[in-house]
Amino acid sequence: MIEKFRSALRAAAMGTLVLAASGCSIKRMAINSLGSAVASGSSSTFATDDDAELIRDAIPFALKTIESLIEQSPKHRDLLTAAASGFTQYGFAFIQQDADFAEAQDLDRATQMRTRAKKLYLRAAEYGLRGLDVGHPGFRGQLATAPDAALAGTSKRDVPLLYWTAAAWAAALAIDVNDSDLAVRQAAIEKMMQRALVLDETWGKGALHDFFIAWEAGHASAGGSMVKAREHFARSVLLSDGQLVSPYVSLAESVAISEDNKKEFESLLKQALAIDLSKAPDQKLVNVISQRRARWLLSRIDDLFVN
Repeated sequence: MIEKFRSALRAAAMGTLVLAASGCSIKRMAINSLGSAVASGSSSTFATDDDAELIRDAIPFALKTIESLIEQSPKHRDLLTAAASGFTQYGFAFIQQDADFAEAQDLDRATQMRTRAKKLYLRAAEYGLRGLDVGHPGFRGQLATAPDAALAGTSKRDVPLLYWTAAAWAAALAIDVNDSDLAVRQAAIEKMMQRALVLDETWGKGALHDFFIAWEAGHASAGGSMVKAREHFARSVLLSDGQLVSPYVSLAESVAISEDNKKEFESLLKQALAIDLSKAPDQKLVNVISQRRARWLLSRIDDLFVN
């Protein structure tokens, strides 16, 4: 399937070159058509694959192709959404997570990787904002000055862009809590995710609730709540029919550790590893990556808990 996708991307690239001498409107129509196909094809092809290393190698090519198409069609919402999603997921799954794995052996390398991950997240957020500006001209500026008014005009169609933009900012902030530009966006991040939750809480099989597990736990000292984190966990598991690994990992890593609950931590991660990946083929890759993190966390249990 990856080879088929690569063939499609090569065809898209060649098609763009052939159209360079064509009329502008015809060229733009063709690029938009190719862009929609590439944007939808990349997410579905990658998501169903269980070979994380194969996907790691394929994604950069896909992302650069998407960026080249965006240059030709800068207001293509599907491409902008794919870029926001792709850079965020690649940054976490293959850069930041590997930095976490490497930290105990090589702190300098881990630090460098986290710096790179932050740059990818900011790149993702920029594409997300551009996508939101396409549907809502002036959204970026209004979000900074009057976020409630900016978000009031969004609709269910905007949920993916709201999620990936806010998720990218949140991930970048988690890496660098001393970044003042990101720190001032915390209110906007929460408002964007809350708005997306109101518009479509089922999106991504509970991904919005999954986000709030860690968000509530991480802000427990500033208005967040461990109780709310657990409520979001329960809702996320319900919406995913218990087929997603990430809610269990999120609760273990953000709540069980904070509450020094070693027994719950171990139980949650064992539940995560017991999930049958064949039950949700469209989520296979994210589940493979989440189970990898679950195994790593279990391997560190004696370091994370005193008793």
